Amino acid sequence: MEMKQLHYFCTIVEEGQITRAAKKLHMAQPPLSQQLRQLEEEFGVKLFERNGRSLELTGPGRILYKRAKDLLAQAADAAEEVKETAEGVKGVLSAGANKSCFAQLAEKIRIFREAYPFTSFKLREGDTFAISELLKQREIEIGIVRLPLPGEEYSMLMLPAEPYVFVLPKEWHHAPGPSITLEEMARFPLLLLHRINGAGQFELIMNEFKKRGLSPEIVCECPDPSMLLSLAANGVGATIVPKSTLQSLQMTHMAALEIEGEPLISESALIWLKDRYLSKGARRLIDIFQNTLSLKV
Repeated sequence: MEMKQLHYFCTIVEEGQITRAAKKLHMAQPPLSQQLRQLEEEFGVKLFERNGRSLELTGPGRILYKRAKDLLAQAADAAEEVKETAEGVKGVLSAGANKSCFAQLAEKIRIFREAYPFTSFKLREGDTFAISELLKQREIEIGIVRLPLPGEEYSMLMLPAEPYVFVLPKEWHHAPGPSITLEEMARFPLLLLHRINGAGQFELIMNEFKKRGLSPEIVCECPDPSMLLSLAANGVGATIVPKSTLQSLQMTHMAALEIEGEPLISESALIWLKDRYLSKGARRLIDIFQNTLSLKV
């Protein structure tokens, strides 16, 4: 069994057909079919069952796919570590962030670029579930997410907690002061952040309403805070977002109010996979976050 064969096998799994896999691998179909037969002969098991024109993994095939993905990732990490040993901090650093956390990343990228000008960034955006999946798929090395975070496969650096704020169209704001109670908030049609998968800010906020016996009208749920803020600016409803989300926005048509009483607090963290090799660039970016936190203590 060779790493090349495992790469071929994983590509067949992901493409679902030998024809498509051969095209993606830029090779002819017969040699790829031969490599698959050799792999099955070596293990003495069938790795695929045919379902029409598609291939479906057998039980042994599923086990091999999981192990093969791990082995290929470890090989790639080893190659990257060896290559980086003799080089400085350069190349491409892949990172991801929730849109509501991006303000925390933007400042650190500026500091990083001043120190390491030969590194560029590839950025991905998504809610906490999406960012955690990108880490597991090794599409990114580090991510900034809102908590809670499901799973225990991540290392984590906690970032400063911050309050949620209530954002509404300016023409709806008739309160005498800069703050609002949950009881008053429940009278507005609400636009709430809601993860694609798993519990998060939506559940936290709805639990606070429930504790007070309040049942607000939820007119929109969405994982993208910029979409909710755009809807609020257009008079569709009011929304509740972490305060730092507003840093990069022009609040021309909106008003932001503090929430009275027991504060609604949002927690966020810098995360990376526990068992993955981190590039020099990723480690330096984590150092910048840690140093910034130390200066604020």
